[in-house]
Amino acid sequence: MTFKFHKTRPVVTGVVASFAMLPAIHAHAGGTITFGEDKSVSIGFGMRTSYSSIENGAPNGTSRSNDFNLDSARIYLSGSISKNIKGMLNTEKDIAGEGFQAIDANVQIEITPEFAIWAGRFLSPSDRANMAGPYYSLGGGYWSGIASRYGYNGGYIGRDDGVAAVGTLLDGKLSYSFGAFEGNTAFKIAPVAGLVTGRTGSDGLMYAGRLQYDFWDAEPGYYGTGNYLGSKDILAIGIAGRTQANGAYSALKTGDYKSYSVDFLLEKKGVGPGAISIEAAGYDYDTDDVFMSEQGKAYSAGLGYIFSKKVGWGQFQPFVRYQKFNPDDNIDTKKYDVGLNYIIDGYNTQVSSVYSNTKVTGKPDTNAFMITLQAQF
Repeated sequence: MTFKFHKTRPVVTGVVASFAMLPAIHAHAGGTITFGEDKSVSIGFGMRTSYSSIENGAPNGTSRSNDFNLDSARIYLSGSISKNIKGMLNTEKDIAGEGFQAIDANVQIEITPEFAIWAGRFLSPSDRANMAGPYYSLGGGYWSGIASRYGYNGGYIGRDDGVAAVGTLLDGKLSYSFGAFEGNTAFKIAPVAGLVTGRTGSDGLMYAGRLQYDFWDAEPGYYGTGNYLGSKDILAIGIAGRTQANGAYSALKTGDYKSYSVDFLLEKKGVGPGAISIEAAGYDYDTDDVFMSEQGKAYSAGLGYIFSKKVGWGQFQPFVRYQKFNPDDNIDTKKYDVGLNYIIDGYNTQVSSVYSNTKVTGKPDTNAFMITLQAQF
C-alpha cells in the first residue's frame, strides 16, 4: 500500500471524471491513497460561508439584519476497486447544522467508455442549474428554489435514491442520462412543512432523464458546471423531464407529479479583454393541482463576463441574474441579482458579492446584500 498526496479533483466531480474527464477547472488539492493498480481512495472537503444583510431582516422587523452563516460544509470521499468500478460518498451539514448526512453514496460501473450505470444516492437528471449546484454556478448559490425547484421532488439539494444509465455519444457532443428513482425523498432527507410523510396512492417510481447537445466544446461528465470561467467555448442546449404517478400528495389529495425544463448556455473566449457567458432556462411544474404553490412555470437567465487579466490573486467576473416563478396560486416570485466574483483558483477558491431584490406578490420588496467565500480542498 502506498500513500500519495497530490492534485486531484473533488470527489463529486472526480469520480465522474474517471468516466468522462471533467474539465481542469474542477481540480484542487486533495489526498489519494493507492492500494495497487486501479485501487485507491481520495478525500477532500468544501465549504461556503457568508455574511448577509437583509432589509427588515432583524428581529424587530424594521432594521437590517447582520448575520454570518455557514451555508455549506461538505466532506468528499471517492474510491476505485478496478478500472471500471468506482464509487463516491459525499456529505453535507444537515439543515439544523448539528451534524452531517449523506447526499451522495453510489457506485458507478463503466460498461463501455460511452455507457455507465450509477446506483445508490446521487443527483437525478434535471436542469443545468441543479446539476451544477451551488459550488459550480455563476455567482454560486444558484440553487435558490425560485426557478430550479427540484428540492420538492428530488431530495436534499436534488438528490434521490435510484439507478441511472449515464453516458455520451457523437464524440462526446451528445450526453444522456435516464433513470428510475424513489421520488418524494424530500420528506425523508429534508422535511418540508405542511407535507405528509405517508403516501396515499400506488407506490410508483419517479422516472427522470436529460439530453444535452454541445455544438462547440464538449462537456463530458454527469455532474455539470454552470459556468466555465473563460476556459471553454460552449454552445449547449439541454432538456430534462421527470414524472411520478401519485408523486404529489397531501393529507387531503394525491396526484401525479411531472416537470420539464429546457436550458441554454453560451460561453465565448476572446470577447474583448475576457470571456462572456449567457445562460437561460425555462421550467414547467405540474402537481396535478395538489400543491398550487408548487405548480406553474418558471424562468431564469444570467449574464457574466470574466476578465482574463489577473488583479492581485485573481480575476474579476461581474454578473447579473434573473429568476421568476409564476405558480398557479398567483403568488409570483421574482428575484434580481447584481454581483461581482473574484476568482482566485476556479471553483476551488473564490469570493462573491451580490445585491439582490426579491419581489413576492402581496408583500414588500426585499433587498439583500451578501458576501460569500467558497473554498474546496
